[in-house]
Amino acid sequence: MFHARKVLWRTICSGSSRQLHVCIVGSGPAGFYTAEKMLKANKEAEIDIIDRLPTPFGLVRSGVAPDHPETKIVINQFTRVATNERSSFIGNVSLGSSISLLDLRNIYHVVVLAYGAESDRSFGIPGEDLLGIHSAREFVWWYNGHPDCHKLAPDLRSTDTAVVLGQGNVALDVARILLRPPEQLASTDIAEHALVSLQESSIRKVFLVGRRGPVQAACTAKELREILGIKGLHVHIKEADMLKTPRDEEELKKSRTQKRVFELLSNAATSPRSHPVPGQRELHFVFFRRPERFLHVDGSNHVSGVQLEKTFLQEDNSSGRRYAVGTGQFEELECGLVLKSIGYKSIPVEGLPFDHNRGVVPNTRGRVLSDTSDQAALEKGLYVVGWLKRGPTGIIATNLYCAEETVASISEDLEQGILPSTRDSKPGRKGLLELLNQRNVRYVPFSGWEKIDLKEKDEGSLRNKPREKITSWEELQNAASG
Repeated sequence: MFHARKVLWRTICSGSSRQLHVCIVGSGPAGFYTAEKMLKANKEAEIDIIDRLPTPFGLVRSGVAPDHPETKIVINQFTRVATNERSSFIGNVSLGSSISLLDLRNIYHVVVLAYGAESDRSFGIPGEDLLGIHSAREFVWWYNGHPDCHKLAPDLRSTDTAVVLGQGNVALDVARILLRPPEQLASTDIAEHALVSLQESSIRKVFLVGRRGPVQAACTAKELREILGIKGLHVHIKEADMLKTPRDEEELKKSRTQKRVFELLSNAATSPRSHPVPGQRELHFVFFRRPERFLHVDGSNHVSGVQLEKTFLQEDNSSGRRYAVGTGQFEELECGLVLKSIGYKSIPVEGLPFDHNRGVVPNTRGRVLSDTSDQAALEKGLYVVGWLKRGPTGIIATNLYCAEETVASISEDLEQGILPSTRDSKPGRKGLLELLNQRNVRYVPFSGWEKIDLKEKDEGSLRNKPREKITSWEELQNAASG
């Protein structure tokens, strides 16, 4: 690690004082796409991508399901960006503790925040703190070996039933991981602790609960087709839930994606099927229900079920949108595991304007606004991209177009003289590394990640896996410096 830092230090000393120094906080798809577009847009830009983790690639590493290796191929593209002579990755640097936003704005001409959403929305209903209730994000990080969640240890052995609240792609991901035969996961990059737990799992029934109907299901056809295609899986959907209203028909005509999803659900609901045999894995779609409270047995602090309220769709006259309204009718669904998949939430940092209701940074085309009521009140030199900019929506490729827009705003501001001139003294990478060294921050350069990468692949090859992820902070740091 010492040698790697010396190389990085020699590199910074050869840079031109006229360079545009850019710092991108967050090394997921939004961050890397922004870096890639910035390198092309400005030949004088020197770009540093920092991340709180010792590993780059964000949700491509910790969010994409292990049985979707094709989605992770984008890592090759991001690696080319990280190894470009005008860019660098500096990991294990946490915004807010290792370094402040004010520090970065003093050091760089441009700061782009791309650190995504690392918290969860909550229902705010009784019993939400019971044992056995986890967010889908935590569960995904657990089976993907994220160092924050490697000790999560969800109990998959004490119950045969799991309830997943939500019907988006993440909900389908966690349901699929619970229902797919574990031998099909053994040759993926799933974390070893998760594979062992799934091999010992007693879960045989998963209920996917949505507050709206099948027409409004938030997943994509590809994800839905995959889970419906699990061999030997018994799928149950009430045919009554598939009845469409004239308003539903209008909605389906406007969206090809929704139409395809509805057709898949409709086919699954009407296909001939027998009753599930003992031990068979089951997937139940539950529509028009929302959780009212989480249940537990007296004397226990572990979840034993969910009380659901039946809903119907009501139209907002002003917006034309339909939303779920409770009917006052309730039913209970027994379970021993609940996974809440109702959305990720971004976390603000000191000195950053933040819209707590929407969970985003107020911005106009990526330019951070200091006053939401005044579109001209800009935080000069400060930009945002990805989920912090638009909310936790879209797929990996969505971040490409999001990054293009933010980089276009940066380029416009440079041309119009809104940004600090490159003649203004900004130390950039040199200043960042000096500050990190002063504070004894054990940062990890890209060469450190390459050591982690090599070790994981070597360990994986012994188990016929693409990699065996290192899952603890200490082991990751040690591997990076090894």
